[in-house]
Amino acid sequence: MTDYEALRDNRGNNDRSIAKDNGSGGLHVADNRQTRPAPSVSRAFLVGEAMVGGYGKGPSILNGCTIAAEKGEIAVIVGPNGAGKSTAMKAVFGMLDLRQGSVRLNGEDITRLTPQARVAKGMAFVPQVRNIFPSMSVEENLEMGAFLRRDDISRTIEQVYGLFTILRDKRRQPAGELSGGQRQQVAVGRALMTQPSVLMLDEPTAGVSPIVMDELFDRIIEIARQGITILMVEQNARQALEIADKGYVLVQGGNAFTGTGKELLADPQVRKSFLGG
Repeated sequence: MTDYEALRDNRGNNDRSIAKDNGSGGLHVADNRQTRPAPSVSRAFLVGEAMVGGYGKGPSILNGCTIAAEKGEIAVIVGPNGAGKSTAMKAVFGMLDLRQGSVRLNGEDITRLTPQARVAKGMAFVPQVRNIFPSMSVEENLEMGAFLRRDDISRTIEQVYGLFTILRDKRRQPAGELSGGQRQQVAVGRALMTQPSVLMLDEPTAGVSPIVMDELFDRIIEIARQGITILMVEQNARQALEIADKGYVLVQGGNAFTGTGKELLADPQVRKSFLGG
């Protein structure tokens, strides 16, 4: 994790390279089972390309979806229940074997690497539940996040406390005694202790109040501004797309809509079908 210094402005970009555009500016339903992603997607910093897979010997949940993000971008995966959102996230992190497709990080094919090996490559994953050690103190949780490191971690701990200021005051308190939003901060902070280049968040605002959700999103923006790529599955689709550089709407394990967050928010079909009008 780099120093929390000069923050980039301009949340969201105008890159339409991953959206199928017919020249009218509208978005089209994508079908990655029949087409390969554009070259600009294939060369992105993080790419899960044409992923097909499921759990064990069961049916495929992912049916050709492609997820990509550049360094320092926020990529958000949204869609209806059962669309394969969390499964796509887990596939990128190596928690299920792909039957087709590939995952690449900074140009390196990591498709066959274990999740542990991907952590060593710079990926960090925060699951939706069971993402802290409740009996350990806040600071002990952060120290556990640095299990792969052999250098001085004190500076990174201070950076986490600078990002999540409430955690400094509660550093000696058992993490299980914190509020839901504070526990999420501990979970994200512990992931940042690995000094990742990619931070993956599965439903980070689940069960928290709207005020806490806004605060978490603000912190996620700050993290991305330091050059850390964010890949996030989020149930609060409208709010998540507002901060997203790239947005992916999945339906039945495939890409239904792809574009910048602003493009998806402005698309009438996306609003009607997935954002409540």
